[in-house]
Amino acid sequence: MNILGGYRVLDLSVAMAGPLAAMRLGDLGADVVKVEPTTGEWQRHTSAGGAAGNEVNASFLSLNRNKRSLAVDLKSDEGRELLYELVRTSDVFLQNYRPGVAARLGVDYATLRALKPSLVYVSISGYGETGPYAEWPGQDLLVQAMSGALFSAGRPDEPPVAAPYFLADAVTAYSAFEGVLAALLHRERTGEGQLVEVNMLDAVIALQMQELSVHTVGGVPQTRSEEVHAHSYIRAPYGIFTTADGYISLAFANLPVLAEVLDAPQLAGLDAERDGFARRDEIAAAVSAALRRESTEHWMLKLRERGVWCGPVLSYDDLRTDPQVLHNESFVTYEHPTEGTVTTPGFPYRFSRTPADVLRPAPLVGEHTVELLEELGLSPAKQQTLLEQGYVVAS
Repeated sequence: MNILGGYRVLDLSVAMAGPLAAMRLGDLGADVVKVEPTTGEWQRHTSAGGAAGNEVNASFLSLNRNKRSLAVDLKSDEGRELLYELVRTSDVFLQNYRPGVAARLGVDYATLRALKPSLVYVSISGYGETGPYAEWPGQDLLVQAMSGALFSAGRPDEPPVAAPYFLADAVTAYSAFEGVLAALLHRERTGEGQLVEVNMLDAVIALQMQELSVHTVGGVPQTRSEEVHAHSYIRAPYGIFTTADGYISLAFANLPVLAEVLDAPQLAGLDAERDGFARRDEIAAAVSAALRRESTEHWMLKLRERGVWCGPVLSYDDLRTDPQVLHNESFVTYEHPTEGTVTTPGFPYRFSRTPADVLRPAPLVGEHTVELLEELGLSPAKQQTLLEQGYVVAS
């Protein structure tokens, strides 16, 4: 049995943060039931990058493995009663509706707690359930922009640049995942369920524990640099630099050593801790000029020989064939009934006795509706009525 084998999770979330959190629970063995509208979850119809797929787009596929799909109309009394029956058999309920929507649907915490007092109920929002921004759209880029982080890199006369992936969504997903595990541990000890609230803004703020503490406790201003520099609170040189044939990443270099390797004598007498901050632009400019003279391979060899922290800058194509990534088996490959052989990122953890696994590919809409109705003990006649009336859909 996997670590979370025997636990049932109801996933009513959409887009990325909620589905990713629920998928991680499924990766650890939980029975995750994706409760979605009869037309399918929103992400099924919105393909990131235009990767539409055959019947299941890459976005949905990447966030919904190890789940079963129940397609049900929660706006109907019949559909809602069916969900209530599932709640009575479940351990975790996860949703990321806009504030107020769960109550209108009759799936708010107070209602479901009355049905299952030991339920762990997770509510994910953009900015919190209440407050002046509660109704604002909780979208990844908007949250990144509000988090304060974007003014820690780049040049002061240029617009801040956001992370080139869904950072806020991913951090929120892992915050929710962590919250579920903690709440389940509490329930194991006490028998009590509880409400777990996670919002995207707080998740990204908490992620910046070190940076924000440097600002709030240390009083250090958040100052961007004129030259290449990736983080306002880290000494130079620090960032992605251009070489003769590409790019190289460089971090926390000993300046006298760097002066020798790069043949940049102006760096030789500098102290990293003092001058790395006070003369950040001067140092970055000297390093940039030197690195442009030779290839990435040349500098990687020379810098690593002297213990300077450096690394390649990989594209997605590079990443998939990287020796360490292959060694780690960072990607998993499995079969999907409509998409064929698919390869996606695997698992961020390893367990010696209870490994994560792909037991189910991302489901089709309502693929497991009949299976779940049977598990709830509904008669064939009742199942047929629900299907014929459109309260549920089966694929």
